[in-house]
Amino acid sequence: MLSAADNELLTRTGRCTPMGELFRRFWIPALLESEVPEAGAPPVKTRLLGESLVAFRGADGTVGLLEARCPHRHASLYWGRNEPDGIRCVYHGWKFAPDGQCLDMPAEPEDSAFKDKVRAVAYPTRVAGGIVWAYLGPADKRPPFPELEWTELPEGWFHASKRLQRCNWFQNVEGELDTAHVQFLHRNLDGQYERAGLADINKANPKYTIAETPAGMLAVAQRPVDSAGGNHENYWRITPFLMPSFTLVPSRAGDLQTFTAAVPVDDENVWGFTVTWRTEHPFDDADRANYETGTQLHVHVDPQTFIPLANRENDYLRDLEKQRTVNFTGITGIRNQDLPVQEDQDGPLMQRQSEHLGTSDRAIVAARRLVLRAAKNLANGTEPSQPGQAAAYRVHSLAVSAPAEVPWTDLFESVQPSPADTARAANHALTGEAR
Repeated sequence: MLSAADNELLTRTGRCTPMGELFRRFWIPALLESEVPEAGAPPVKTRLLGESLVAFRGADGTVGLLEARCPHRHASLYWGRNEPDGIRCVYHGWKFAPDGQCLDMPAEPEDSAFKDKVRAVAYPTRVAGGIVWAYLGPADKRPPFPELEWTELPEGWFHASKRLQRCNWFQNVEGELDTAHVQFLHRNLDGQYERAGLADINKANPKYTIAETPAGMLAVAQRPVDSAGGNHENYWRITPFLMPSFTLVPSRAGDLQTFTAAVPVDDENVWGFTVTWRTEHPFDDADRANYETGTQLHVHVDPQTFIPLANRENDYLRDLEKQRTVNFTGITGIRNQDLPVQEDQDGPLMQRQSEHLGTSDRAIVAARRLVLRAAKNLANGTEPSQPGQAAAYRVHSLAVSAPAEVPWTDLFESVQPSPADTARAANHALTGEAR
């Protein structure tokens, strides 16, 4: 368990908090690209890391991301007019470019230079992989954009979605790293699973290995399985954790890869971004059906609020008869099953100082130590190294059964995306050392 002080540090992400400043050293997902579809469209409001923001797309396609309050008298720019070269506050007509520069103050004298001295708080953005990314940190610390594989693929090869999850960001991260829960929360009563690729999980307790990488760490879970003919095999589930709050869901080689990001809205809410992609070919009908049903890792949401349609107000559409006869939860869908146990986990902000951890929580403990160490180091003046390791973000997860004599490091290396030298650079720190 964590001390009360470390739990406070882990969960608070507002400006001037150690964890909030750590998040502000990374490029993070801010909105879906579809939320700002075209130049001149109305501004969109959002919140990130406790800050109220507005986004808009200019005539040249640039997405501006500004603090919501106008620097004049703090009216919200959400009500503003999106003009070709900037957003104009409806209260007094002050207009701001996507970089925050004030372009016009209609009520000031024509010869006034006041507008040249005023800027709105603005953050750099980049549109990639169906997402508008933002950097909220110091300008002189802005890192290269992470080389996440799907952000370099053509449209039609990936699908991005987001949801509002009503709990602290790290409750979601812990769920993504928790392999042990899969054989209970997501299992049907007949021993089968709703999601393809989980069939090799059995009741055997996993053995965990943690290996730090330049971008974060790998959570490696090993389970013994008996294969046909009595040969001894291991079933491996290898989950990359990428700083500050990204994970890749373990997938079989050749299957869809899935990225998740937990981006704090504030301390009690999180934007959950999910991206699924192909590397061999564009999505086919089966791929589209997989995410369009909303029963797996992408969920159906209210298009205005992004609150999942299965939510705490309707008990996540739990069917008590289904819970008695079909599966552990009575809830349909992998992500839908995650929501109640994370949102109702000691409330929206879990008090970890009173929990009781077991050996199956090793990956969670390792991730806590990693982010806490980075946040404390930053507070003491040492910048995190991970934002500068752009190539290390080009990585695949893995779920595979293999002969017992094959090292997991070989299996993992064999499925990493090309170019090969990038994969090696991203994973050169793998040691297989248990922690």
